[in-house]
Amino acid sequence: MHNILGLPFSEAFFWHQFWKGIFINIYATTMKLLKRIISLFLMLFIIVSFSECASTLELQDNLLIEIDKVYYQTWVAGVKGGDRGINVFIPIKSNSNNIVLDSMYFRGKSTKIEYANDALAIGRFKTKANQKQDIIMSNEPYAEYANKVPVLPEKIPFELKDDECIVSYLVEEETKYFKIEGIIRKASKLYQTVPSKKL
Repeated sequence: MHNILGLPFSEAFFWHQFWKGIFINIYATTMKLLKRIISLFLMLFIIVSFSECASTLELQDNLLIEIDKVYYQTWVAGVKGGDRGINVFIPIKSNSNNIVLDSMYFRGKSTKIEYANDALAIGRFKTKANQKQDIIMSNEPYAEYANKVPVLPEKIPFELKDDECIVSYLVEEETKYFKIEGIIRKASKLYQTVPSKKL
């Protein structure tokens, strides 16, 4: 018996298997090479990303502002379902370089810094409200529409102790970072309403 090429079936089968084996070998080698190239590029991307983050978030030795002892104060709004939070106060003794503090990182959260006046900068952090919110559970999707979307915990780019914070500030359009350690806790405040932004 011969096939359409005039070769015996056993010989045709041999050549078919031969070329099939070569094709499979080339394909497997190519795929291994592609996987190695992709892995190499991925590792290179990760290394570059981490090196950029490390250089961008480098802490400065000096703040360029003379500050007094930094302290924080927890507060609670006494109304039902009221907020609660922590205010971190940075008393400024001297700021001859006219540096503007931009943001603060404290206890796993970040916020923009506000100025009560030229001598006091404040970072305000809201924590969970003092009352749990009701969640509607139903087999009807539209009934759960009023539920609020849960807020995922924020991830900040610094590892800090409870008495440490990082402040960021701009120098010639470049963001700099400085760590403040040994923040003092002052007595908590209870407000009848949500506190004003003045203090």
